[in-house]
Amino acid sequence: MAEELIEIDDELENGEGSEELYERVNIIADKGQEPLRVDKFLMNRVEGATRNKIQQACDNGMVIVNDKPVKSNYKVKAGDRIVVYSNKNPENTQVIPEELPLDIVYEDEDLMIVNKLPGMVVHPGSGNYTGTLVNGLAWYLGDRTTTPVPEPSMPRFGLVHRIDKNTSGLLVVAKSEKAMNDLAKQFFDHTVQRRYMALVWGDFEEDEGTIEAHVGRHQRFRKIMDVYPDGEYGKEAITHYKVLERFNYVTLIECRLETGRTHQIRVHMQHMGHSLFNDDTYNGDRILKGTVFAKYKQFVENCFEIMPRHALHAQTLGFIHPRTRKPIHFESPLPDDFKAVLEKWRRYVSARPLE
Repeated sequence: MAEELIEIDDELENGEGSEELYERVNIIADKGQEPLRVDKFLMNRVEGATRNKIQQACDNGMVIVNDKPVKSNYKVKAGDRIVVYSNKNPENTQVIPEELPLDIVYEDEDLMIVNKLPGMVVHPGSGNYTGTLVNGLAWYLGDRTTTPVPEPSMPRFGLVHRIDKNTSGLLVVAKSEKAMNDLAKQFFDHTVQRRYMALVWGDFEEDEGTIEAHVGRHQRFRKIMDVYPDGEYGKEAITHYKVLERFNYVTLIECRLETGRTHQIRVHMQHMGHSLFNDDTYNGDRILKGTVFAKYKQFVENCFEIMPRHALHAQTLGFIHPRTRKPIHFESPLPDDFKAVLEKWRRYVSARPLE
């Protein structure tokens, strides 16, 4: 009997993740495996798979053998490592179309670029079945009814990646299955350009650097993520950062994502001792650096009131257009709350000497 390693990833929570949106099935063919077409091979090993679905996945470049996409007539042989990527279903099966404010930066027949407001959940889920970006997209794209619509009847758009509720900035939305598959592969291949602006606690010795540490679900608290530097758990995660402006006690940085794990920037920064400013999940919603003076404490609390969320903004997004094959690039200005907090810090550090 063939010995196989089958691994299924089912992380679907809102986060800076992108790869997590696609189920991954990894199979290593047994040493005694006779040559067999990959579509037939997978039909016998992936629950619920049909030959037609597997052939479509091959056509879309979603079946990878030994790190290369293959056609459905590829013959699997002993020792081959087969990886299958496929769209996941949303957490819930019904979406209620809602007329919601959407900041659409760009739209064509294949995709949309949306500038998400802070505080908006991307996808309906536990405790958030209305008021999400997906509810708004369902209305905008034509389902202007308050009757819940089963998701399978709404194939017109798909989320290629996500950002957290309290993160603002750019998202790409696919309007066809072909665009969805093409963009998903670009995200997985780490060829999409994504840059975030973040205000974090503390100062940095270096002007730029790279954080390489696995990110995975916390062992005890399953709703949050944790860092595993030795790689014994979680998934590879790489964040490049560059200092943009220093305020003595907090620092404005640019983060470039090489991978897209859930909460990657937030948990990487906490690991480095630089939790995001006002991040209530990763210890940034209290004074971590600064003086003991009451006026400073009041100043920080005022900043928290101005920006009652973690200071993270998805500022730039660039990729190859799935139809034209030409590179396209988008930028989103900092939201008003982020700009206001930065200006307060500029005035504060310029008005008093460094303690």
